Amino acid sequence: MLDIRHVSDSALMLYLGEAVSPAVADRVQAAVALIEQALGSELIDLVPSYASILVVYDPFQTSHTELARQLRNALAGLDQAASSSGRTVTLPVYYAPESGADLQALAQRSGLTADEVIALHTGTEYRAYAIGFAPGFAYLGEVDERIAAPRLSTPRTAVPQGSVAIADRQTAVYPAPSPGGWNLIGRCPLKLFDPEADPSMPVAVGDRVRFEAISRDTYLSLGGKLS
Repeated sequence: MLDIRHVSDSALMLYLGEAVSPAVADRVQAAVALIEQALGSELIDLVPSYASILVVYDPFQTSHTELARQLRNALAGLDQAASSSGRTVTLPVYYAPESGADLQALAQRSGLTADEVIALHTGTEYRAYAIGFAPGFAYLGEVDERIAAPRLSTPRTAVPQGSVAIADRQTAVYPAPSPGGWNLIGRCPLKLFDPEADPSMPVAVGDRVRFEAISRDTYLSLGGKLS
């Protein structure tokens, strides 16, 4: 599937699938690479998501008709190029009630112990499907259905930086203090967004992410905070 739509005077949307899946994510990742290689210097931005890519361009330099033609040419070999070439990123997490306010409640809701929730969360490899909400906030899926949990009925006004959370069958790490309605189960001491670093985000769309349980002392030694 390749559907190109004109969404504004300076943007096209590419739809590469109809459902969220690793295969569609592979197509998105491969398409980004092909577009950057063929048209990178002519574009303002590429914004990949679960099954689509927003292509932002300068309307004074090209038209949406011409750009759509160039995109189709660039993506002619997409199916052959699509592959799971993303990196594997391991994120350390201190799982505990003091670092994850909803850990016990989520365990009770799921009929599990807290240790079983942690084992299921760390025992899965997740795909980074999109970056959004805030810089560095990677939407990762899918969590084991036994620990899937709906968003909180009343979002928190402030979620601590590094909070590891679950909402439905997605999991994520809050890169900065912010409001949020996901279920908090632990904290990661690493920076998920640093504008002065290169790259600025350790997790990119298409990467595979694993969580590793660490002790309280290790969390603090890595710069984590509990205040």
